Amino acid sequence: MTNPLFDTLFGCHAENHRPFLHLPGGRSLSYDAFLKQAARFAHALGALGLVQGDRLAMQVEKSPHALAVYAACVQAGVILLPLNTAYTDEELAYFLENSGARLFLCDGARADTLSEVAKATGCRLAVLNADGTGSFAIAAQDKPDRFETVPRTHDDLAAFLYTSGTTGRSKGAMLTQENLLSNARVLAQYWRFSENDVLLHALPLFHTHGLFVATNTVLASGGAMLLLPGFDTEAVLNALPHTTVMMGVPTYYTRLLNEPRFTADLVAHMRLFTSGSAPMLTQTHHLFEDRTGQKILERYGMTETNMTTSNPYDGARRPGTVGVPLPGVEVKITAPDGTSLPKGQIGMIEVRGPNVFRGYWQMPQKTREELRENGFFITGDLGRIDEDGYLQIVGRSKDLVITGGYNVYPKEVEQILDDQPGVLESAVIGVPHPDYGEAVLAVLVPRAGEVPDLALIGAGLRTRLAGFKQPRKMVLAESLPRNTMGKVQKNVLRTAYKDVFQNG
Repeated sequence: MTNPLFDTLFGCHAENHRPFLHLPGGRSLSYDAFLKQAARFAHALGALGLVQGDRLAMQVEKSPHALAVYAACVQAGVILLPLNTAYTDEELAYFLENSGARLFLCDGARADTLSEVAKATGCRLAVLNADGTGSFAIAAQDKPDRFETVPRTHDDLAAFLYTSGTTGRSKGAMLTQENLLSNARVLAQYWRFSENDVLLHALPLFHTHGLFVATNTVLASGGAMLLLPGFDTEAVLNALPHTTVMMGVPTYYTRLLNEPRFTADLVAHMRLFTSGSAPMLTQTHHLFEDRTGQKILERYGMTETNMTTSNPYDGARRPGTVGVPLPGVEVKITAPDGTSLPKGQIGMIEVRGPNVFRGYWQMPQKTREELRENGFFITGDLGRIDEDGYLQIVGRSKDLVITGGYNVYPKEVEQILDDQPGVLESAVIGVPHPDYGEAVLAVLVPRAGEVPDLALIGAGLRTRLAGFKQPRKMVLAESLPRNTMGKVQKNVLRTAYKDVFQNG
């Protein structure tokens, strides 16, 4: 028996001394050196008591070592749970408890406080710093640089990615080896990746975009990545001459377009720019093409499905659309009763293919609600398919806010706001923002005779919610608009406050 994901993406590069990672400061790490580090980490996992099927939660800063943990988990048959570095202790406690993680890797700067979180959830804690130090690195340093790969099948789980839910509790999307592997193969071919490519990687590693879309596609093609700690405009401008491909979110491109140094000459050698994780304004598409002579390739995916559609590499890349279904993926638009709608009509986007997840961890009812017996996943997004087969996303049925590429579900924020002093009720919406695409706005209705202290409420939120979930602005209103059934009409609120961030 083999381990398809490891064998195809990692094991095939054994003894490969070509660069895999280019790092700030001019250093490089070969495939062979990376795999040896991953093998030592895999041995460390076993020494710490993990066996195949166990879950490893990881909230660490972006680094080559974090990527090596991913490879080690695949090789050892351990299920990886990458967590946003902005999550608070309260949020982390839920993830650790819900997933049943046996080991939690964290940054040393937070180890003291997180040790209590891990202890309370019955999870072992180890430290892995961005510079490769920490107790986990020490546990691995004397281990062999070869590890006997644990046999796994295409249907075995490889990762949990938690995605927000309308109930305020995140759901653990279970991703199999085949989910990740099939998508990597398709994207490498569809986007014409080769061993000669160098991807500019400024994305986070706790998100499917940076960890699976970007990294796995490079691994599947044998190319390299220039790994930046995050998106810094100056660093990206300096890195672009040394790369051939860039993956980003709309915010990256709007920030680059604000820089005079970002010119056609600077990127003349680049062959591809892709964008996803949030809708891109048509204006940004046109400004980018006017400035560089190149067209951004926009695509569509979700935590539960990986990538599902893409504008073509060869052919028309149409602003305002996310392209056509990727090879092997089916996309349809359905009415509320689940029947398929003809082209041009707006309805629910449903997706089926080898990329679609298995279901939600320990949430069988939620899985049945969103994953049909015939394999189609009900995305919760509304869209239409035009006569040429291009998908246009027109709205989100669950009022999801996507800000800077991160998902925020209003209910989670509203539940906290509603408990604040002086607040009768709240509504959280996403409104247009020139940098983030959308920004989180909270509309608060005061209790009779009271005036909520917005500064105090904001300070309280900072200890309970990740930064990207916190409202960038809070406003007071006498009441919330409702329909005849008593449901808050958030579309009315979005219209009323659509210009609130237009000056930044």
